[in-house]
Amino acid sequence: MLDELIGATATGGAINWPQEITQLQAACDHASGDIERQYELLRHTKQLLTLRLNIADIDEQIDVMTLSDELSRLADLLLNTTLVLAARVAGIACLGWNPPAGFAIVGYGKLGSKELGYASDLDLVFLYDQASAIPADRYARLAQRLSSWLNTTTTGGQLYDTDLRLRPDGAAGMLVSSLTAFREYQLTRAWTWEHQALTRARWCAGDAALAAPFEAIRHEVLTQSRDSQKLKAEIVAMREKMRAEKKDRGDMLDLKHTLGGMVDVEFIVQYIILAHAHNHAEFLGNLGNFALLDRAGALGLLDPALAHRVGDAYLRFREQQHLARTHNQAITLVPPTTLVAERAAVGAAWQALLGH
Repeated sequence: MLDELIGATATGGAINWPQEITQLQAACDHASGDIERQYELLRHTKQLLTLRLNIADIDEQIDVMTLSDELSRLADLLLNTTLVLAARVAGIACLGWNPPAGFAIVGYGKLGSKELGYASDLDLVFLYDQASAIPADRYARLAQRLSSWLNTTTTGGQLYDTDLRLRPDGAAGMLVSSLTAFREYQLTRAWTWEHQALTRARWCAGDAALAAPFEAIRHEVLTQSRDSQKLKAEIVAMREKMRAEKKDRGDMLDLKHTLGGMVDVEFIVQYIILAHAHNHAEFLGNLGNFALLDRAGALGLLDPALAHRVGDAYLRFREQQHLARTHNQAITLVPPTTLVAERAAVGAAWQALLGH
């Protein structure tokens, strides 16, 4: 850790990703057969690279969007490495460090939009190619083993806390879905909030051959023409339900869930995508909320100046969240006198678009 601290300070926190990947793979190969050692190698890699980014963040050598991009890239790397190791233990063939054929990990939420923070959990959905020679039940066992590798707490801590409830049919559904079943569910049975979640989804690890088919399904679902009034009502109802469950604490505001906070920005962007992607497919790019708001302003879907203010507010919120995690705070709590103009801008955009 001390070596990393000195090195990160000298280099400005820049990460040589090909070098890090090569070193981690070589170390895991050297520890072949020792699962506990491989567990620790994965966790140490996360700790060291996160420390390097944290130092650059504190020294103001990296901006909030670049920080999230790098934390998301780290998660992608560790997911892919863990998948290969879990597949080897499960007896599923991998050619070197190539992931098993026919299996993909889709990231949702902040992982999907490349907006991870220091302590973000990973919202994951596992998909497989039904044309693969590997039976579905073996993919299911692989998914279970992968989840265990990610969530198990060791002396090196936990790699990632994962949430798998965004899969078709939620906690009651199969752990792994075929591409065909996933498409059918999204087109015929998914709720509006599941389509909101899909706006931030992307292929992030596993067989790259499944990335294009998944994106085609996502494009097909999100570009459907929707009744704007019904869409507004359903999004507002879901937001009110969430706010009833996630309340501010005494004289402090929960910046993520409070009125005009982070989740309101995310819902605004999700509404824009679901309401307008059938005419503006450019909203389907993995651009992040700031860029998507800027695009909405340029198209006249939201007042351009207001769109810019909301985008800036979202960046300020994320900076506050990163700062809270740096100080070991699980929840970002701020006084009501903090970020007043930013929260007001978000409220104005919500009123303009959703009218409630």
